[in-house]
Amino acid sequence: MKKNCVLLWFFLLSVSLWGQDDFLAKQYLNNGEYEKAKAFYERLVVQNPRRMDFAENLVNCYQQLEEFEKAETFLQDRIATGSAYPTIYIDLGYNYRLQDRIGEARENYEKALQAIEKNPNYGYGIGVGFQRYALLDYSLKAYERAMELNPDLDYNFQIALIYGEQGNIEKMFRAYTDLLGNGRASIENVLGKIGDFISEDPKEEKNQLLKKVVLEKAQKEPAVLWNELLSWLFVQQKQFNYAFLQEKAIYKRTGEASMERLIALGNNALEEGSAATATDIFKYIEKNSTDPVIRLNAQLNLLDIKLLTATAKDYSEIDEQYRELVDTYGYQSNTLQLQVAYANFLTFRRGESARAIPILKRSLELPLPKYGEAYIKMALGDILVFDQRFNEALIYFSQVQKNLKNDVLGQEARFKVAQTSFYKGDFEWALTQLKVLRGSTSQLTANDAMQLSLLISDNSLEDSTQTALKKYARADLLAYQNKKTEAIAVLEEILQQHKGESIEDEALLRQAQLLAGAGDTEAALFNYTKIIEFYGDDILADDAHFAMAELFRTVLNQPEKAKYHYEQILYKYQDSYFFPQARKYFRILRGDVIN
Repeated sequence: MKKNCVLLWFFLLSVSLWGQDDFLAKQYLNNGEYEKAKAFYERLVVQNPRRMDFAENLVNCYQQLEEFEKAETFLQDRIATGSAYPTIYIDLGYNYRLQDRIGEARENYEKALQAIEKNPNYGYGIGVGFQRYALLDYSLKAYERAMELNPDLDYNFQIALIYGEQGNIEKMFRAYTDLLGNGRASIENVLGKIGDFISEDPKEEKNQLLKKVVLEKAQKEPAVLWNELLSWLFVQQKQFNYAFLQEKAIYKRTGEASMERLIALGNNALEEGSAATATDIFKYIEKNSTDPVIRLNAQLNLLDIKLLTATAKDYSEIDEQYRELVDTYGYQSNTLQLQVAYANFLTFRRGESARAIPILKRSLELPLPKYGEAYIKMALGDILVFDQRFNEALIYFSQVQKNLKNDVLGQEARFKVAQTSFYKGDFEWALTQLKVLRGSTSQLTANDAMQLSLLISDNSLEDSTQTALKKYARADLLAYQNKKTEAIAVLEEILQQHKGESIEDEALLRQAQLLAGAGDTEAALFNYTKIIEFYGDDILADDAHFAMAELFRTVLNQPEKAKYHYEQILYKYQDSYFFPQARKYFRILRGDVIN
């Protein structure tokens, strides 16, 4: 028994030492310390002769140190055992190639390929072996020959990847569509691979090639799959009207099962500013869907589109349309979105909160699930804030926060508690809530919490009476109530009466946002420029750069100026919340291909 314990102890010790050697060898290899790595791998290869990775790493060390003869001897000895995997000929061939012994290199590459003739199952390993050394033509030969000898093998995915690496884009597209047609790959997987080669420009050669390949497939093998692929391409090109044609074709074949695709396309088109196409899509959904909730959502989307360009004189007609929808669908737990949309319209568009509040209170009387109840209470709280009934609003927000404590909606409710307290002038309680939220799982909520927290704390120390901060809170509430002209005037009062105080950059930013929303782009740019010039090292400078970039890109059509401001964020504000979007738009304006 004692002898067995000693043997076990020695075994465990050797395993531990071997694991340590493996770790150190990898560390030295990754750090480029090849001499030290070599010493470890020479020992590891002796201890573990069947570990291919140890052998490959040892050969790599020899080659990095230009000890090509040692590498050759090691590989030849392996071959002489008769049990080496055929990829060893690739390693030996590459060793010759490094010495410009091209003929001997080719000879060994061919030996590796010959192994496939005896056993086609070697095809994958040999193909990968050639890829490891970027010998892509040989890799293709390995995969293709293995599939010829054994039709049950399928290396089309690897072949497609190689075509992409070679820049043979049309062949790559054909390989991927073959995979899709044979059911050997999912469309999601394929789109993930080809997306890197597609741009927003429909005239781009690669886009044209994909369209050509897919249309040829569709003519030979009619299937919904090709409509889906074409729809995806048109969406990348922002040709939502063409994508809609494909989605209609899909719907005619698959029915209600594909309705979610149409909804997603409509939302995408609306987000990208293609309101006319979005209108056509939602009208089609309204007409064709058999699901009453889907039809209702389509009708609400159509009203939202109307409201994008509606003026006060259009509100009576829109109000009537909302009332008709309420008459049609009534008050149900699965149509709460209608009551919330109508209440928001009455409050924030017509200023008739007195009509809106009973609608939501009636909805609360329904038998609602937890999230449905929270949804209504959040909307009701928003309207009560609009009415400056802050204490009532806080009750509803606090209830949601308590009932959904660890949920994103619960965190949003906590932020609304803080925001309402801010409007109310209870800055200390607002700060207490915001400190918790700065670690929110929602990045947007965390960012908003940080901004409001800093606004309060920075402007409480300097001014114990918090005069300027109270004015700012009033301006922010006026903006929330859609009284933008009054809000701009209060912010101007702050800028005139509190020059040089820490609140100045916040007032400049908020006023600029309101001016931009009112269409006074020149005045907005003036404010943003002042922030960059006088507060370039403060936390709002990246906000100003991003806002200016967006105005130049989307409103003024001055891409070079937009690119400059995005670039400033990339180089000066890497930790900015806007960094990912700035990088995306900068690359687009620079002409990069974006997936």
